[in-house]
Amino acid sequence: MAPSSSGRVEQFETVVIGGGQAGLSLGHHLSSRDADFVILSADARIGDSWRRRWDSLRLFTPAARSGLPGMPFPAPASHFPDKDEVADYFERYAERFDLPVRTNTRVTAVERVGDRYVIRTARGGTLEAENVVVATGAFQRPRLPDVSTRLSPKIRQFHSSHYTNPLDLPPGPVLVVGTANSGAQIALELSRVRKVFLAGRDVGHMPRRILGADVFSWLWPVMKRATADTRFGRRLQAKLRQGGDKRMGIPHRVLTDAGIVRVGRVTEERGGSPVCEGTVLDPSVIIWCTGFAPDYHWIDLPVFNDDGYPRHHRGVVADAPGLFFLGLRFQHRISSSLIGGVGDDAAFIAEQVLRRCAQREIEAELV
Repeated sequence: MAPSSSGRVEQFETVVIGGGQAGLSLGHHLSSRDADFVILSADARIGDSWRRRWDSLRLFTPAARSGLPGMPFPAPASHFPDKDEVADYFERYAERFDLPVRTNTRVTAVERVGDRYVIRTARGGTLEAENVVVATGAFQRPRLPDVSTRLSPKIRQFHSSHYTNPLDLPPGPVLVVGTANSGAQIALELSRVRKVFLAGRDVGHMPRRILGADVFSWLWPVMKRATADTRFGRRLQAKLRQGGDKRMGIPHRVLTDAGIVRVGRVTEERGGSPVCEGTVLDPSVIIWCTGFAPDYHWIDLPVFNDDGYPRHHRGVVADAPGLFFLGLRFQHRISSSLIGGVGDDAAFIAEQVLRRCAQREIEAELV
């Protein structure tokens, strides 16, 4: 797992960019077929992207639905893993299957030269490959609303990806913006020690249990069937793009019972303070739980829509043969970006990669 030495060009059939759940799942499928590939990870240690998240974070999917291909999550089925358990599981997964992960290897550029891809890294190394799989996942660049730039500098602002625990925040009331899972979890944690306002439209919630069983016992079969190729799946996909995530197991009354004050959406700034649909607040801290935007500035290929997302079908990019994406939100199913759901997409992408490699070998023999 050591980084490659710089100053030389290495050649592989396939380069996988990203050492998280998507890249590791794909690595498992490629390794089982003896493929020639490498996984590049910007992190110093496998799982670090999870270790950096807030201390009290837990998955909203139980361990039974949080395993990668070939290795169930090592915990009781109903247990909800915390972020460090997830990180350690990823590390053990890579070790168990002896996956060729190179840590401390941030990719800075991907371009196409002739019929191959050239991948450059921050360490000065260069790799060439017939196939590139971008498996950097759904959480890339923190999304902040424009109003955040107009607020008073006296207000400390954090994105949820940079929040760790209440002790890291200055004293005073906190405004948490975003009412889905991250916002609700962080607001509840902070409400134990300080005044908390929770801003945003009500996204609704999903009960944790239905008829005595975990909700995912009922949802998982539906999530498997509702693909982007079905009418129902396309409706779900459109709703998610509009911010349609529901809170999992946190009803409105739990928030109000914790003393959290619900306010409307942050619509403007007035005198340096946030205004929530007419109500001016004076928080000392704002935590923006407003999601993430795509960030593929390092890919020098004309394969993106105006919104920054790649044009693809099931992760296959028709405009750039040999380029694939994995781990996108609703790449093919609503579960595509979940730890327990990415494996199906990984198996599909692995098959496309291996088929293309086989076809190119045949073409080379015919020349």
